[in-house]
Amino acid sequence: MDIRRILVTGRLYDELAALLPDKRPDKEYRFVAEEELKADDFVWADAYIGFQPAGPFSLANLRWVHSLGAGVDAFLWGREWNRNVLLTRTIGTFGEQIAEYCLSYLLRDAQCHDVYAWYQEQRQWKPIAPKRLGEQRIVIYGTGEIGRRIAETLRLFGVSPIGISQSGKASAPFSAVYRPEEAEEALAVADWVIAALPLTAETHHLFDETFFSRLHNAGFINVGRGVTVDETALVGALENRNIRLAVLDVFEEEPLPPHSPLWEHPNVLITPHIAALTSTEDAVRSILDTLRCIEAGTPLNNVVDVSRQY
Repeated sequence: MDIRRILVTGRLYDELAALLPDKRPDKEYRFVAEEELKADDFVWADAYIGFQPAGPFSLANLRWVHSLGAGVDAFLWGREWNRNVLLTRTIGTFGEQIAEYCLSYLLRDAQCHDVYAWYQEQRQWKPIAPKRLGEQRIVIYGTGEIGRRIAETLRLFGVSPIGISQSGKASAPFSAVYRPEEAEEALAVADWVIAALPLTAETHHLFDETFFSRLHNAGFINVGRGVTVDETALVGALENRNIRLAVLDVFEEEPLPPHSPLWEHPNVLITPHIAALTSTEDAVRSILDTLRCIEAGTPLNNVVDVSRQY
């Protein structure tokens, strides 16, 4: 595949403009803010690099699209993809970042940080025995790269994580892997459920009223995609104590609207989609490695199967 003209946009376009031409001076580039993209840019370009389709996005003349994020639902959800256009994604430190994010909230809860902060305000000396992380039953939805990294990290603390995937195929480092329809027994005794799923037709609103009804006073973390969760059902689960604490980094609508009841719920912790951020270094490395493989005709480890949507 011959890639000559590369259109770059998204929040990193300025940083990439300072690095890519020096790394690959044999290419032509346009570095454009999303709001300034024109139809002519897409007529001109062979390749598009960004976090999402922006401006008058068109696949008509493109040969390669590269997502600067780990997820590609912005490019595929509700869109007919031209199978002649290669779609790749950034592979970087997302797994490590998300594992650390999840671990921070699991330890905060196990070590009773909020309780002790309240006792400190009240000048009360009331010892509470922390719950060891290794004693907790943690179910991870998604056994791909990110789910595996979360599981690997938790194993260091003595956890035996259970994985849930569409195939139910055994996968290290999970102690067991089940299909969603086989998960009821594991969910009934889960202390935590961590959602690390891509958005597909199968995962859209997977975490619904039926799902939450299977939990009993569990914690819930979503670091996958917001649309996998039915937020109305989640609020109901919080009120019914199926969920005792929800840690949410992604939402159905982003930014989360001011009128959302999640903002004020005492048992919800909100972060603004920051569990894993693409660094300039990861972006440059992934772009150059992908371009090198495309030109050499060697296998890609970051190509997206558009039929599976991840």
